[in-house]
Amino acid sequence: HMSSTLSVCKGIVVCSMLGLLDYTAEQREMLDPRSKKGLLAEQVRQPNPIRLRDLIRQIRSAKTAAEERSVVNKECASIRLTFREEDSVWRCRNVAKLLYIHMLGYPAHFGQMECLKLIASPRFTDKRIGYLGAMLLLDERQDVHLLITNSLKNDLKSPTQFVQGLALCTLAAIASPEMSRDLADEVERLLKSSNAYIRKKAAICAVRICAKVPELMEMFLPATRNLLTEKNHGVLITGVTLITSMCVQSPDTLEHFKKTVGNLVRILKNLVMAGYSPEHDVQGVSDPFLQIKVLRLLRILGRQDSQASETMNDILAQVATNTEATKNVGNAILYETVLSIMDIQSETGLRVLAVNILGRFLLNVDKNIKYVALHTLLKVVHQDNQAVQRHRTTILECLKDADITIRRRAMELCFALINPSNVRTMMKELITFLEKSETEFKAVCSSKCVTAAEQFAPNIRWHVETLLKVIIAAGNNVPDDVVACIIQLIAESGEAEQRYAVEELWQRLTVAPLDVQPLLQVATWVCGEFAHLLNTGETLRVSETEVVEVYQRLLWSSLCTSVTKQYAITSSMKLATRMPQATALVAKMVSAYGSHLDVELQQRGLEYTQLFTRFDSLRGPLLERMPPFERSRLRVSQEAAAATAAAAGGGAPIANGVQEHSNNSVSNASTVNNNESNALLDLLGGMDEQSTKPTSKLNDNATISNNDPVTAAGVPKIPGMNADILDLLGGFDTGHPTVSKAAIGDTGGTAATTVNGASNNILDGLLNNTNNYNTTTLTNNAINTNSSLINSTQPTTLTNTGDYGKLTAYERHGVRLVLSFERQESLSIITLVATNSSSAAITDFLFQAAVPKSLQLQLLTPSSTSLAPSASLTQLIRVNNPNKAAIRMKVRLSWSADGVPVQDQCEVNNFPTALWQY
Repeated sequence: HMSSTLSVCKGIVVCSMLGLLDYTAEQREMLDPRSKKGLLAEQVRQPNPIRLRDLIRQIRSAKTAAEERSVVNKECASIRLTFREEDSVWRCRNVAKLLYIHMLGYPAHFGQMECLKLIASPRFTDKRIGYLGAMLLLDERQDVHLLITNSLKNDLKSPTQFVQGLALCTLAAIASPEMSRDLADEVERLLKSSNAYIRKKAAICAVRICAKVPELMEMFLPATRNLLTEKNHGVLITGVTLITSMCVQSPDTLEHFKKTVGNLVRILKNLVMAGYSPEHDVQGVSDPFLQIKVLRLLRILGRQDSQASETMNDILAQVATNTEATKNVGNAILYETVLSIMDIQSETGLRVLAVNILGRFLLNVDKNIKYVALHTLLKVVHQDNQAVQRHRTTILECLKDADITIRRRAMELCFALINPSNVRTMMKELITFLEKSETEFKAVCSSKCVTAAEQFAPNIRWHVETLLKVIIAAGNNVPDDVVACIIQLIAESGEAEQRYAVEELWQRLTVAPLDVQPLLQVATWVCGEFAHLLNTGETLRVSETEVVEVYQRLLWSSLCTSVTKQYAITSSMKLATRMPQATALVAKMVSAYGSHLDVELQQRGLEYTQLFTRFDSLRGPLLERMPPFERSRLRVSQEAAAATAAAAGGGAPIANGVQEHSNNSVSNASTVNNNESNALLDLLGGMDEQSTKPTSKLNDNATISNNDPVTAAGVPKIPGMNADILDLLGGFDTGHPTVSKAAIGDTGGTAATTVNGASNNILDGLLNNTNNYNTTTLTNNAINTNSSLINSTQPTTLTNTGDYGKLTAYERHGVRLVLSFERQESLSIITLVATNSSSAAITDFLFQAAVPKSLQLQLLTPSSTSLAPSASLTQLIRVNNPNKAAIRMKVRLSWSADGVPVQDQCEVNNFPTALWQY
């Protein structure tokens, strides 16, 4: 019969179709799947599910991803079919296979309820798979937690320690705040158990509960402190982990456990001095896991506590000297020891020992250990610079390492090590590294080279030579501010340095590839501005025809960018005034650009052509040599800033700084385009989508045109700015503006527009509706034209007229701002020291300030925009107060802490009264 070879269901279909068999009533009941006998028969005939090992074998044997998915989908369908049965004997096996499928990344959520059924089973094997499934398939956001809480509570009271252990492990993995509150009493009871196996599991569970519900921390304190007296290392390591977690979360708990420093030192000493113990020995080191946990807890307890630090100094020295560094396990302990030494208030000799350990790490062949050493040295270089300097040669060797991450860390550390005594050696090595480095390094490295040369240059000639080498080595990967900085330096140098720059750059200009834009831009600017030096040198004699030919080669090349051609066409105009014989050739070359497709070049071509025809008499005066650029003088107050940084930031030296690159003079500030202005205002908030329209209303009252001149800060008027953007730090002055022309200052010649009798700065009135404020946002193009604030030709001599003390203006989120003051007549010079008191690395630090309109404010460039832990940066603030008004300032801060953006603001109104009452 066919029923003997096919399944029962298929037999019914085939036989009924053929009409070959007549079944009895009993046979029909057996074949009916709706009857009990039929269901039993179906179960008997259904094949057993495959084992887990067979499923793993099938999946591994799949040759393609599609074949693997087919196997998984087929097995998931079979598991779903089995789950529909209420009393399946294969539930444990199917859930185990489902967990493996989940580990491969396939959806397995349909097995959550089956896990709960296994947890409720009285069999230990079922509970084990059920709890494992709960830990993998559930999290604290699942609603089924209400169902699992009761099972956990029952199992926590089980007389079997292994069942209790399963429940504790699951609770530690998926506990929600509600579950933590419901089961905290049970965990606290088990924490006092006489069974070491249960105590260590309960301690780990308590870590999760305290993290979810911090107010429950207090109930665990008595039992937790007793864990430090344990002899069992498993219980001891979980107890130390629990205490560490509590101390990180609660300052009060931290103070409570500072009394246990002596016990922890004793535990660590016993581990270091203990002999061989096969139970805890790992490559000749006694229980390195417990040692690392204890060292980490000591670091937390000894931070900013001199008494606790003194207690642990001896044992840290003992661990650092007695631990073998030949094995990786010893290196792990030494690394944790170094972190503890550098984080607590340790002795100077101990810090030197820690830095020497990191120096030995640099010689290790293991790339990971070498990277860790560089990363840690970068954190501690500001705490003990001299100790790190001893390993300078080894660090420089790391610049040649094959690993790109090691080279990056070594480069950052090299810049942190530069000082006036080693700047020549370090810059030589870094420029060599810049020449051979990958493209991703060149922009950062060149910018930092310029910064270091600016701060530590021994003389102007060396400074010029170094910057020229940097721009040649970096090629097209030079940031725009570096080009501006080099031009600024050469412009304000002496004639000897200018002659050297002209000779060097002219030689480069004649042979340089036309696709290296930064070098061409600097060379054309210098050769045009100082063209009279092309024929006065002893070794350099250039004819007018040669010069024009070189410029024609640049202007007609398709490899040169539009910006480079703009430099070149303006430079050629200056050549025509300094070399009269070349006037006709230059005029012909410039006039060809009157029909150029590029609008900017076309405009220059047309306007410059007019200077050869209608306005020839004005060409000479208009193209005279530019006055020296205005720049901030960081070195004027370097010693005072260093002293302030040492007082406020724990002796940290001034970070490498970038001087203010004012590459746009006041006379041409009105040509700043709207894109630059949008970028400036975008630092403070979003932009209106319609910001490119010709005119737009400002705060529904003030209408600004594109033709408005720039303000005193060098910022042009921006149309389309809505009130919310302008009202960043407070309300906006909604009064109707009255526009008038202000007097032209000595340094510029650019008229400024005034609103309501004051500066018509688009950022004015940021702070509130009743007080008018001026605000300054730092950009490369922001130049203050007020000659009373900055003398454009001579640096301001700062004379301290009294001791004004120091003012802590801000201390939140791991950042502290300390202000110190000096005054010269109506000009107050404020030195800002920002210190990173957190353990996170701070980047993109930005300080913005606003003062009432009766005051005039200028922010100079900060010494850095990044802060390592415990490091400081400095920034000078100049406030001109001719009316002797009370100084008030609103401050906005923004930075990134380990990649997490932070923004905050505050108001400072408690400045020393002696600053304006004199």
